[in-house]
Order: sequence, then structure tokens, then C-alpha cells
Amino acid sequence: MNRKAVLSQAEVSRILTAARTEAQANQWAVTIVVVDDGGHPLALERLDGCAPGSAYIATEKARTSALGRRESKNYEDMINGGRYAFLSAPLLTSLEGGVPIVFEGQVIGAVGVSGVKPEQDAQVAKAGAQCLK
Repeated sequence: MNRKAVLSQAEVSRILTAARTEAQANQWAVTIVVVDDGGHPLALERLDGCAPGSAYIATEKARTSALGRRESKNYEDMINGGRYAFLSAPLLTSLEGGVPIVFEGQVIGAVGVSGVKPEQDAQVAKAGAQCLK
């Protein structure tokens, strides 16, 4: 039988704290979402001043990253590179800002961030996703 790691509330809290710290250090109003490996939300935090719509977008970025087992930016790059078939794929979003959480070589969840420029969203998401290492 295979075994896999799962995110507990303690890890989710650490991830949110690391991502929030990165966002606040740069004065970025963002929404941060942590999902499990199936893309199911475990936590959502919308910082003061962030647009309400970012909650939906951050969730979809995280879900796409978890289910696809890669950064959501990879899908954006494929489409921009001419692989237009991905526009009809059952992905939830192909926008940058979704980053998988990898533990012992396995994707155990993902972080999605929305609210600022795409590369800034990704910077905040990576700060959260990589804090468990």
C-alpha cells in the first residue's frame, strides 16, 4: 500500500503566514488560498484592500496547480507558445500565481495568489509553498 503526506492545519497556517509575510513586506494586497492535492480549499485569506474577485481567481489558480501537479504559469506559457488546444482543456485557469506544494517528491497541495501582477502573485505563492522545506 502506498502512503502519502497530507497537509494538517499546522502546515496550512505556516504556509499562510509565510505567504502573508511576503505580501505585506512588499505592500501587496492579495488573496492567498491553500488547497489539498485534490484542489479542495483548506484556507483562504484576503488581505485588506484586495478586490473581492481575487478570492475566486486565487482559488482557481491553486486548484489548477494542485490538479496539474505544476505551476499554473506552465499552462499560460503553453498557450502563449501556440498550444491553443489548452484553451479547451478542463483547466480552471492558466494564469500565473498557482504553485504546487511538494513534499518528498509528491504534490500534497498548492498555493494560489491573486491581487497584483502575475509575477508578484507567483512570488507570494512560492514563499508559501516553499516554507515547509
